[in-house]
Amino acid sequence: MRKILAILAFFSCFTLAAQPYTTTEQREAARGFIMPYATAEEAVAAAAEHRYGALVEEWSAEGEHFTASFTVPFAWTNRQVLMRIASASADYELWINGRRAAYNADGNTTADYNITKLVKEGRNEAEIRLMSPSAMTPLESWKERQKPAIGRVELLSSPTMGVRDVLVETTRHEASILSEIGIVVKSYALNPRTVQLHYELIDPNGRSITAGSSELTLRMRGEDTIRFVAPVVDSLCWSRERPQHHTLLIRTQREGRNMEFHRYPLGLRSVELQEGNLLINGHKETLHSAVVDPTTPISELQALRERGINTLRVKAGTIDPQLYAACDTLGLYLIAQAPINTHKSGTSRAKGGNPSNNPAWRAAFIERVENCYHTTKRHPSVIAFSIAEDSANGICLYESYRTLKRFGEERPIIYPAAGGEWNNDVIK
Repeated sequence: MRKILAILAFFSCFTLAAQPYTTTEQREAARGFIMPYATAEEAVAAAAEHRYGALVEEWSAEGEHFTASFTVPFAWTNRQVLMRIASASADYELWINGRRAAYNADGNTTADYNITKLVKEGRNEAEIRLMSPSAMTPLESWKERQKPAIGRVELLSSPTMGVRDVLVETTRHEASILSEIGIVVKSYALNPRTVQLHYELIDPNGRSITAGSSELTLRMRGEDTIRFVAPVVDSLCWSRERPQHHTLLIRTQREGRNMEFHRYPLGLRSVELQEGNLLINGHKETLHSAVVDPTTPISELQALRERGINTLRVKAGTIDPQLYAACDTLGLYLIAQAPINTHKSGTSRAKGGNPSNNPAWRAAFIERVENCYHTTKRHPSVIAFSIAEDSANGICLYESYRTLKRFGEERPIIYPAAGGEWNNDVIK
């Protein structure tokens, strides 16, 4: 460990005259997918159209700029308004009603923006300006010249104090299996607020495992996590043979009034790496893998499974959430790939060479690795994370590996191109 720290300290001493890119600004911290609903019925149905959500459609494109109008209903008064942008073909700025709202240096993963202070009830205008030329090109060697594009854009209305994320960790303790569920609550208020949170975990057979409630008070713009532990029956764990899901129901109340409802499918299973052996639910797993594109159609995934492939490694690129959802349902393992590929910069670690060893790019690497982690962590199909693809090695990838380890993950963090260095958990 002393040797590792010495290496990190050595590379951290490098300095450059200027930052090669602009860091992300005003983007909500990356979290798992969260969707608030106004009623329990909407949450159970996972309705595409619901009271607290709306698609922003009919975008007009002019070169690298996309514009659209949207409506904020009266029912969202005194609530937070967030805009969720699934992806973009480059890094971009978000403008709301002629005012700059945010900049995102990673257009490959879904991002949320709190635009409450920039919108008004009724008609509003949004503009997404893609950066051209993109300063992020050195990290995106997979891209060729492509038509400017943006993904799905939607509005969400959330209470000023409400659910921000759901965390899941399933572990085996000899003959027993336990899942710890964490419900992250965030407040945007400028004064202390209290919320009553109710939860219930239901097994794949429709039986309630555990239910409870907890009162939580947060200070100004505070955040905290309510946790509970539930036993899991071995035969009801998610596995590739039985890709079954538990269901988490959440309801929040403030001053006796229901504020939001949530429903999340949770594939509860354990993942461990012991002496290079990957254990799924305590059993050694042999991986038969294939490399796939992030936009691979479901029919092709099914064909791979029928050929005996049980593990997919996704290429660097824009993440398609439907791919992960499909693998959760089909029982295919996934190695989630951060959107980093720098092979066009060569393999040199010298100044001016590959950005993987340039400290000025460290924050950009870490941001992309964290975005990939948080947007895929709740999928039971994800059994490992890859920090980069064909990107030499160096300080940025050392720090990326260390960043994911700080989350306390049991799932392996790999980088096959590490060349035998320590920032790669080798799976036999």
